[in-house]
Amino acid sequence: MGVGASTPSTPSAKVSAIFVYPIKSCRGISLSHAPLTPAGFRWDRQWMVVNPEGQGRMYTQRVEPRLALVEVELPSQAFLEDWEPTQDSYMVVKAPGMQPLKICLSKEGQKVAGVVSVWEWTGSAWDEGAEASQWFSDYLGKPCQLVRFNTGRSFSL
Repeated sequence: MGVGASTPSTPSAKVSAIFVYPIKSCRGISLSHAPLTPAGFRWDRQWMVVNPEGQGRMYTQRVEPRLALVEVELPSQAFLEDWEPTQDSYMVVKAPGMQPLKICLSKEGQKVAGVVSVWEWTGSAWDEGAEASQWFSDYLGKPCQLVRFNTGRSFSL
């Protein structure tokens, strides 16, 4: 190259926002940073709404478009690297016409819901309880159950 010739620039990418979706098929949360776990971003796709009468099959926005209106809030400190939830740490779920639903982030006291299915994957999950099931059932107008993946891995398959 001669004097004054420019060198080709290397394209670079910049991440301006990260989205995590704590409840699969519900609204995501925009973040500037998120801790990584062996399964991906922390809190991403840890919960899903399933049909308890349909062999635990996941409800998606394709079948239930109103899930897109469900907002999820987590404590801001939940995205700090070493933060661990306590019995006073909650995920808050909101939707039009519904009272907010609080889900404890601590796994203590939960029971196994049984077998649930995400696409071709089948496994076990934690039941988030009768109040959460009733909230989603009332919102969608059909039997629902909110479950949490029980191995610390996310539902993103």
